[in-house]
Amino acid sequence: MHDIGKMRVPLDLNIKSSALSSEEFETMVQHAEWGKDALELAEHHCGLDSKLLNFAKEIAYSHHERWNGSGYPQGLKGNEIPVSARLMALADVYDGLITPKSYKPAMSHADTVEIIRESRDNLFDPVLVDAFLEKESEFKMIAAHYPIVS
Repeated sequence: MHDIGKMRVPLDLNIKSSALSSEEFETMVQHAEWGKDALELAEHHCGLDSKLLNFAKEIAYSHHERWNGSGYPQGLKGNEIPVSARLMALADVYDGLITPKSYKPAMSHADTVEIIRESRDNLFDPVLVDAFLEKESEFKMIAAHYPIVS
């Protein structure tokens, strides 16, 4: 659900197998806001006010924010980023790296763990990276149990 806003991104960008142009990237970046907007609209039309939807909106909107403030859409930094989005950011990168894409092969679990370790204090909350490193073997086990089927 964190990428629900990608439903509004043109299909050719979502499946593109090469690097995005700067204009295409600017379109793709908007998926975070579009996701939050879609969830707010659903919430409004259904008359809902739930903690689950609040977390979903936080995640959709802020999962590309980075610990050092280099992310988007708001450029939040450190503890300004909702914890739910910090968790999703790490999980999303892990999944994105170990999953083969049309434009890249899957990366090994060990290489992915090393990238996350190196991104501590930079892209990711250091406390969450430490927790991930304590449980990384469980991430590997879960990924092996639920392989990507294309």
